[in-house]
Amino acid sequence: MDRNASPTRTGTDGKVRGGGNGLALFVIASCQLMVVLDITIVNIALPHIQTALGFSTESLSWVVNAYTLTFGGLLLLGGRTGDILGRKRVFIFGVLLFGLASLLGGFAQNEGQLLAARALQGVGGAIASPTSLALITTTFREGPERNRAFGVFAAVSAGGGAIGLLAGGMLVEWLNWRWVLFVNVPIAVLIALVGSKVIRESERHPGHFDFPGALLSTLGMVSLVYGFIRASQEGWRDAITLGSFAAAVVLLTLFVLNERRSPQPITPLHMFADRNRAGTYGMMLFLACAIFGMFFFLTLFVQNVLGFSPLRAGLAFLPISVMIALAAGVTSQLLPRFGPKPFMVTGALCCAAGLAWLTQTDIHSTYLGSILGPMLVFATGMGLQFVSLTLMALSNVPDRESGAASGLLNTMQQVGGSLGLSILVTVFGTASRNEAKEQVPSFLRSATPEQLASFRSTGQLPKPWADQVLTSGVSAAFVVAAAFTLVAAAIAVFAIQVRPSDLARLQGSHAPTAV
Repeated sequence: MDRNASPTRTGTDGKVRGGGNGLALFVIASCQLMVVLDITIVNIALPHIQTALGFSTESLSWVVNAYTLTFGGLLLLGGRTGDILGRKRVFIFGVLLFGLASLLGGFAQNEGQLLAARALQGVGGAIASPTSLALITTTFREGPERNRAFGVFAAVSAGGGAIGLLAGGMLVEWLNWRWVLFVNVPIAVLIALVGSKVIRESERHPGHFDFPGALLSTLGMVSLVYGFIRASQEGWRDAITLGSFAAAVVLLTLFVLNERRSPQPITPLHMFADRNRAGTYGMMLFLACAIFGMFFFLTLFVQNVLGFSPLRAGLAFLPISVMIALAAGVTSQLLPRFGPKPFMVTGALCCAAGLAWLTQTDIHSTYLGSILGPMLVFATGMGLQFVSLTLMALSNVPDRESGAASGLLNTMQQVGGSLGLSILVTVFGTASRNEAKEQVPSFLRSATPEQLASFRSTGQLPKPWADQVLTSGVSAAFVVAAAFTLVAAAIAVFAIQVRPSDLARLQGSHAPTAV
């Protein structure tokens, strides 16, 4: 038996069961939730941060981007570090670093201090997140036990964004913006303390760090992510945007060439030779394009058009987390019987249906009548897919490479989110400008002298004309987001193939595994 397998006990029915893993799963899932929700928990606090620290509108976006860039750019290195040094110690280090960075950010007195802290948070998250996913493969036995663990992990990964919006709304409304960062400190300390007791150290795989590969992959990913973020702000023809993409192409090409020659690469390229794993990474890329955009634009809509407060906006997204958890739980139970492909296809189509439904929103829409229904359909699709995607990404991966495999999956999510959001923001801006041209004549015919004076001063249309402009842009963005999910569905249909050996592993039966 694998010496890294979880503790076992024999029940009265003679079956061997895992024991003592409940707390380990709780620690692993809590870490992932903390890291994932940090992407959205800060969003609701941005206006308060801007006022308190004097950010300009343009520089304010870096409160989010500083975290996304370092998180997405260092995930591959974080996964490989756990493989070589031992996942437990690396996991705890990443969690504590994340907590320390959160503490520093909460005490920040100016722009530079806060942005540095957010970047350091991204480093901690990049170390902890892929390591926590890889720990599941060494803590839980393959089969139903691991399926359930992946179901919990996938649920918190997919639902963390909605929970972050709710938590951010509560903290900002009841305390102040600094607590969206301070709240991570006690959580990180608790995870580290409990994790040191209940998580077993994984086997260390002797080797050396592929420093050239780590440097090239990190710089390449940072350049790529920055290019997409820059494009959403300055346009696709901006010189710095084009330079970032060019640098990313050169760096990632050199990275691939280095990995082909390296005896111990940071990212074993042979993982992409498996069509299921390559298809899974492609699906995650396109799904993340839609997921990040859905949260971003719905947050704008419910606060600016429906007039929700930060707390009420956070509560409005709570059903997403509930539905994701339910769908993920059902999926993890049915996977051994049906395999992952039906859930991957159905989930992607559900996401597409929910986004297509959201394209019908207008200024007369209501939360119960126009938003809640498509959100629940979308969340169902997310819950169906994330368990299946996580399993497929790590299926038949040698234990020594599970950190790299999980790091790639997380990287695809972060890069896909940045890529998709930049494209959707560009679509939103184009549609909004076109709608504004149509709304201005109507406004000029019926505006009061005060409204005309304000418009000449700011160039901004007042309500209800502004709501019409924003809604038109949001609807156009959801059309493209739905197209992203249809691409993911096509990948699931044509690329994913479930073999009998895959089903055998899901059912906990003995089957050949990679070595």
